[in-house]
Amino acid sequence: MSWAGVYFSIGLVSVLCTFCALVQGRRLYWFVPIYFLAAWLAGELALIHLIWQLALTALVAFAGGLSEPLAQAGLGLFSLSWLGLVYLHCQSMDSPRTLFAALRRGLGQDYRAEIPAERQRVLEEGIASRSWLRPFHFKREGVRRYPDISYADAGKRNLLDIYQPEKPREGGFPVLLQVHGGAWMIGEKQQQGLPLMYHMAGRGWLCVAINYRLSPKAAFPAHIVDVKKAIAWIREHIGEYGGNPDFIAITGGSAGGHLSALASLTPNREEWQPGFEQADTTVQAAVPFYGVYDFLDRFEIRSDMSMDKMVADKVMQCTRQQNPQLWDAGSPLSQVSADAPPMFLIQGTHDSLVWVEEARVFVSALQAVASQPVAYAELPGAQHGFELFHSVRTEHVVSAVSHFLEWTHARWERQRGVAN
Repeated sequence: MSWAGVYFSIGLVSVLCTFCALVQGRRLYWFVPIYFLAAWLAGELALIHLIWQLALTALVAFAGGLSEPLAQAGLGLFSLSWLGLVYLHCQSMDSPRTLFAALRRGLGQDYRAEIPAERQRVLEEGIASRSWLRPFHFKREGVRRYPDISYADAGKRNLLDIYQPEKPREGGFPVLLQVHGGAWMIGEKQQQGLPLMYHMAGRGWLCVAINYRLSPKAAFPAHIVDVKKAIAWIREHIGEYGGNPDFIAITGGSAGGHLSALASLTPNREEWQPGFEQADTTVQAAVPFYGVYDFLDRFEIRSDMSMDKMVADKVMQCTRQQNPQLWDAGSPLSQVSADAPPMFLIQGTHDSLVWVEEARVFVSALQAVASQPVAYAELPGAQHGFELFHSVRTEHVVSAVSHFLEWTHARWERQRGVAN
């Protein structure tokens, strides 16, 4: 193939990837994995794609390669891609409008005033290009990592990592527990949530990332049992690392979003705490990302793209007809109550794996009964897994989540002070 043909082919792939990021793909069936990967990388790394595409075009032009008709057709394709990438970048830059509007609706217009002045100084609303231009550079100064600490007896799947601030904090570090996603079947603690954990650890929070038993080797409810074991371990041992065991927030994406929501709504559920029934597994705040909230799909949101067979064969290892109680109990939608902790739920409109309508139904049900604040941000154009690495959107989301966590912790401290 000639250089003009190579340039044209790259231009064609580029414009198709950009198109995938722009449109809300739905009933794609077997094409979903390809569509998701293309849309995810193009949407979250839009400006980086724009830069390398422009650089490639400049190199081809310098070499005189744009004189051929096929290369000129490729330039036309790249031009369409550039327009789309600029739009996607601007869309990501506009994320704060959605995020902070959601916080004001959920927490109150003047929620920042409830955060102590010394903690307001660690909050950010702007973002630094040095972060999103290095999407896979996660480590930050001032954070010490303690890897592979055992919290239960399932070997590698019951290990956790601790991200500890180097500077001590009066009263101990509030704790953020990160639960990874991966369809309950794959995933590792060191692969997800890193931008958020390093950000929070650098600002005086102690972050804990866990592995948990995976399907099909383990059937539900093993996953949620392990999450609760981790909470119980934190309550008993986190003081050894400077953490405050009385304040635990939980977060996670996808399957981790499901498990973090479920754990926050089912504290001290004895049947899911075998052998540690008396342990306190309450959490003080939850931040689920794009979670599965209804195994039963009772509103037929994804009837044409059902995950029933996968969940039945691999995760539950029974059909909903064989054990409807288990499927219902495992659905966060079935567990909403007035006792839910403060929650900040985040979902992308273009999520092709967990549709936005599922989050809307869950949030609506939660807001109808919860006595604590519920904030919900629906990010235009965001795909599944949008916050796994640094991007413009990720940096804004991390900033907004830090506002929510600081607000919930400040509110908890005030309430505890009144109680004392």
